[in-house]
Formats: sequence, structure tokens, C-alpha cells
Amino acid sequence: MNTELNLDLLLLDKNLSAELREIAEKVKLNERISFEEGILLYEKGELGYLGVLANYIREKLHGDKTYFNRNFHIEPTNLCVYDCKFCSYSVLIKERSQGWEYTMEEMMEIVRKYDSEPVTEVHLVGGVLPQYDLKFYSELFTAIHKHRPGLHVKALTPVEYHYIFKKAKIDYATGMKLMKEAGLDSIPGGGAEIFHPEIREQIAKDKCTGEQWLQIHEEWHKLGMRSNATMLYGHIEEFKHRVDHLEQLRLLQDKTGGFQTFIPLKFRNQDNQMSHVPEVSVIEDLRNYAISRIYLDNFDHIKAYWAMISRSTAQLSLNFGVDDIDGTLDDTTKIYSMAGAEEQNPAMSTQELVELIKQVGRHPIERDTLYNVITDYKDYQFPEDEKPKFYKLPVLN
Repeated sequence: MNTELNLDLLLLDKNLSAELREIAEKVKLNERISFEEGILLYEKGELGYLGVLANYIREKLHGDKTYFNRNFHIEPTNLCVYDCKFCSYSVLIKERSQGWEYTMEEMMEIVRKYDSEPVTEVHLVGGVLPQYDLKFYSELFTAIHKHRPGLHVKALTPVEYHYIFKKAKIDYATGMKLMKEAGLDSIPGGGAEIFHPEIREQIAKDKCTGEQWLQIHEEWHKLGMRSNATMLYGHIEEFKHRVDHLEQLRLLQDKTGGFQTFIPLKFRNQDNQMSHVPEVSVIEDLRNYAISRIYLDNFDHIKAYWAMISRSTAQLSLNFGVDDIDGTLDDTTKIYSMAGAEEQNPAMSTQELVELIKQVGRHPIERDTLYNVITDYKDYQFPEDEKPKFYKLPVLN
């Protein structure tokens, strides 16, 4: 794909407004766009225009390379002390009989189940309960590393850490240092939702604030460690709230450089307290991926989950700034299927996942959590008798 030619042709378009042309020129010159220009992109940026800009950036950074990884999930519980209005997954403690609460031994049984599988990461996230405290998770992380030293532990969001550290009466810096010493390797991006208090107080008023979410990631980055970031979009937020969210992430990344990947998460309205809110269109999904890629000029990767947005939309997203579609071994997460995602029982073999990427002219690469290359599938030939290993997409990282 000649992305430079496409951008040059866009700049020659006489029907393009002066303000949108100025943004396109900034992209070509690798200059940062402003907060006001971010809002303008949401208000006036048509899909084709945004795709040209986002794909230009994506291919400058990664060419055709598209990443996925092999991981599995442990969801300790779906019971939670919080009552987020958008959540289709959790059950309040007063309805305990409807949920599950794994013991440490039950979680280790899940880890051992993958001993013969070539997974590189365990992703651990779920509800918030009092018994899952600092001591519990410290011992769990240590036990996982003792059992399988090479397995990367990506676990818990600032929502859990804020609760755990408050209960332990320690500050964020002390808490994150203890987690690192126990064996935590990286932090997923969940719990960010929308940072702006106008929206956050309506959809998730009880849990950590946007400022606290950012503070916990900052303390983790100060230790030389990496994390991801997300944004829950397509519900009651306005464009200004999305751009505010992106701006705060961009500012922290300028300061620490600790974020690896940004993952836009589409609001799904099945079986939650916001079921009356309609979901946004696929076009808006693609616009949001593209604007995220344009605005977050200091993030290396933009990720989409094929199980959340469907296989075909995931393929389209690879032309709108996305360079990672993730992928996990086995069906170990329920968070998105319970919210009404298209893929209710998503499964793809490695070969199918690779072909999905190749079908749209991209270069599939299996990575580890830190984006080290495990297998380059560009010219890989699958044995005809290879036993399929099925992939399912994780929730939010």
C-alpha cells in the first residue's frame, strides 16, 4: 500500500477544508495535533480521511506487521464491591450465590493446566473482593513464578490496586514496589473507562478516579515497568470527553514512556444497567481507532480485539491505525461475551488467525507481552497434520 501517495493525494483534494488539510500536513510532518484538533477530527473527520492519516502513521511505525500473542486468563471472581453501570460481568456481594470465588489453589490449577502449552503470558483480572488482598496476590504472583519462571504475569488494574493498597494502608509507590518484588511483570489497561469526572461519576462513581488510575500507572512506570491503557467509548460520553482521556494518556506517556499499547474498548449494552444506551456503529468504531492512532503519537501500538468487534471489523481496523489484534489460547474469559459481543464462543486456530491477518495484506507476527518476536508467520508453512490450537480473545489489557 502506497500510504505516502494516498496522503499526498488527500492534500491535493480541493474539497478538503483548510482545518482538516492543516491536520493532514501535521501528520505528514510528524507534528503533534492539539486538543482542539482532536475534537475537530471527531466532529468533521470522515472515515476515508481518517483512514488515510491513521494508516500512514501505522505503516511508518510498523509497516504491514500485525501482532498477536498466546496467553490465558484467570478471572478470580465475578463478585465485586463496585457497581459499575456498564458492567455485564460482575455480581454484587449480596448476590454471592450467583458468582464464583476461586481459591489460590484453584487459580494455580488453571496455571498448571497450561504447562504443556506454548503460552507466554497469564492475564489475571476480575472483580474486587476483600479477601483478595495484598498478601493474597503477593503470594499468588510468587507461586506462579516459582511454578513457571518464564511465564509473564500481567495482572490487575488500578481499580484493584487502589482498593488493595487502601485496605493495606500503604501508598501507591510502596504498593507497586511490593507487587514488583512479588513477581508482577506488567499491568493491563483496564479500569480506565472515561477519566473525566462528568462521565466517570455517572458510570463508575465508587471506584478509583481517573487521576488515581493515572497515578498508579505512573508509579509502576517509575520502577521501569510497562503497562497498557484503555478507553471505554460509545456510551454517554461526548467527543470532548474522549479527547480529554487521550490527552491525559499522552501527557503521562510524555512523562514516563511506560505505556506500550492503547486499546479502545467498545461499550456493549447487553445485560447491564445501561442497556437503554444504543451501541455505536462499526463506522464509529473505525473512526475511533483512527483518531486514537493520530492523537497518541507517543504510543507504539493500537490494539483491537477481534472477539469484541467481530473478525471482519478487526480486519478492517488494520487499515485504520490498528497493528495488534491479540489472541489467547483457550476460552478463559467471559467479560465481553456476557456483554453481547459478536463472538459469543470465539475460537480460531493459529492458522486461521494468521490467515485472517494475511487476507488483508498484513504480515502476522506472534509476540510476547513486551513485543519481542516469537514467530514470524510471513512465509510460514503450516503442517497439514498440525493439531489446531484454539485462540480466544482476552478482555482488556
